[in-house]
Amino acid sequence: MNETELLSGNEALAESAIRAGCRFFCGYPITPQGELFEYMARRLPEVGGTFIQSESETAGINMVYGIAAAGKRVMTASSSTGISLMQEGISFLAATQLPCLIVNVMRAGPGLGQVRPSQADYMQATKGGGHGDYHCIVLAPSTVQEMADLTTESFRLADAYRNPVIILCDGMLGQVMEPIRLPETTPLSELPPKPWAITGAKNRPRNLILAAPYTEDELIALNVELDKKYESIEDHEPRWESKLLDDAEIVLVAFGTAARIAEDAVMKARDAGLSLGLIRPITLWPFPTSAFGQDHRKLRAYIVVEMNNGQMLEDVQLAKNSETPVYHFGKGGGWVPSAEDIYRESEAVNRMIQP
Repeated sequence: MNETELLSGNEALAESAIRAGCRFFCGYPITPQGELFEYMARRLPEVGGTFIQSESETAGINMVYGIAAAGKRVMTASSSTGISLMQEGISFLAATQLPCLIVNVMRAGPGLGQVRPSQADYMQATKGGGHGDYHCIVLAPSTVQEMADLTTESFRLADAYRNPVIILCDGMLGQVMEPIRLPETTPLSELPPKPWAITGAKNRPRNLILAAPYTEDELIALNVELDKKYESIEDHEPRWESKLLDDAEIVLVAFGTAARIAEDAVMKARDAGLSLGLIRPITLWPFPTSAFGQDHRKLRAYIVVEMNNGQMLEDVQLAKNSETPVYHFGKGGGWVPSAEDIYRESEAVNRMIQP
């Protein structure tokens, strides 16, 4: 077992990517993912890897495309506005079924916004973001330990499904420091084979990777193939964590940093005699609808807690299998709730739903 180390979320993610076999990083610097960028610039040459500061985010995501097509583990990272510039390239990666990791350390928006932490890119990540019918797998860590662990898992999922994976976190989680145990290093020789990769056809048939098939029928067939893959991901990969649901009258639903704060609010409410529970989606796509399918007889309301104006709210409303009302508590623009804020909101909802 590796020893405990004190690292920021950005540093933990970067080191875990290297230990997972990532030897290529392409991207453009932007706050608040700067520590991740700097860490990769320093560490990749030490392990024989390649770090490229591209001239723009658009160039960076297309460099990722080329490296992924060659069968190498590759990642990029940016923040909100930079991810917006990558959307065409991400759609191309999904169309050509090229595995890669894309990290979004979110900042407040819209527009240029500020470097304050936010969760306002949920829709962008989970509902496509670019053009066409496609999905990225989206993971939302809530601790620095998960920043490390979900990075390892992201590369596994990307290779298993030949699909781009997004790690969606906010600036607070990227920069906070916590003691963690880093994952073991995966030898490059043990990475999964990629017989589809473009590596030079000297001793095998020629491989061809197309951004779009040549004919209408072929493009429709590709969409059918992708849809079947997404159905398989939805069947097998949803992940979530739940706490104190058995007797909960009100259940908070939150991801990432907001979930950590919401968990404190649950404990505060329990001490005061208010039965709160928590559902924390870990996969934002596929959304863990099964977490809402259990019959909790005491449940009277959900409260979706987000650092945005209500982007996960619709998914919760669609996932619940009852007439249980769903309330939203959140603001955009860099607002971060306190546990006291969430507790007071829970008290207000509790008064509203009293029979």
